[in-house]
Amino acid sequence: MSNLKNFYREIAPLSSGDSFLVFDRVKDNFDFPVHYHPEFEINFIKNGQGVKRVVGDNIEEIGDIELVLVGPNLYHGWELNKCKNKEIHEITIQFHNDLFHDSLLSRRIMAPIKEMFNRSIHGILFSKKTAEELYDRLIKISKLDGMDYFLEIISILYDLANSRNQRLLSTFTVDYDTFDDYDKMKLVYDYVQKNFAEKITLEDVSNVASMSSISFNRFIKKRTGKTFVNYINDIRIGYSARWLVEKDLSISEIAFRSGFNNIANFNRSFKAIKKRTPSQYRDDFSGLKRIL
Repeated sequence: MSNLKNFYREIAPLSSGDSFLVFDRVKDNFDFPVHYHPEFEINFIKNGQGVKRVVGDNIEEIGDIELVLVGPNLYHGWELNKCKNKEIHEITIQFHNDLFHDSLLSRRIMAPIKEMFNRSIHGILFSKKTAEELYDRLIKISKLDGMDYFLEIISILYDLANSRNQRLLSTFTVDYDTFDDYDKMKLVYDYVQKNFAEKITLEDVSNVASMSSISFNRFIKKRTGKTFVNYINDIRIGYSARWLVEKDLSISEIAFRSGFNNIANFNRSFKAIKKRTPSQYRDDFSGLKRIL
């Protein structure tokens, strides 16, 4: 689990009787310190080229247009960074994490949304094409009332869930309770979380999932979009990234604690996933604004 004590816990202005809250604003100073909240959040940004986005352990400069879904209690924030635009258009939609009851999400028609909510604990970046296609609908939401307002947001969630080229942002998560109790992926996730610092073989994890190695390779690729080796490395890099921010440990110590048996392999894997060296990553996070 991530350490939330260093970040600002935002209190969303949603009452218990509200369904969705929509902010639609144009800003010339785009600066939202790293924070978290139990609500889901959809964040659309246009004209934000150069803004720095933080979602979990992921840090990136955004393009001109982007659309992100952040799951409950996953910390996130935005800084103006290199952005020179004076008219940054931001649309934020927040909704309670219990707005959709399990009995509704278990219906077949809701399966894509349920699966998207499960993935959102990493934060989801939707494709530029998806963001552009939904732009006109997003800017109209705040002008709708009543059931039209409610149904349009449900429709947008459904279209997001079925959109192509989604990308998970954070390699670690805050809470994985959204998996079904008997889901094989939860068994795999729990096993890897418990043993990531040790050597984990394909045979080990296949046995946990009660599958052959060949079947498991297909299964993990379908569920995560990654090979077995890449999935394990993502988990390990997720922990090491968190420790680079939270702990005063040497990079070599963090490498071995996170399951890498040599520093060169760790540095290579870290840069491949995070697009920066461990030292650069630590420096990036030290410069972020936090409200304690």
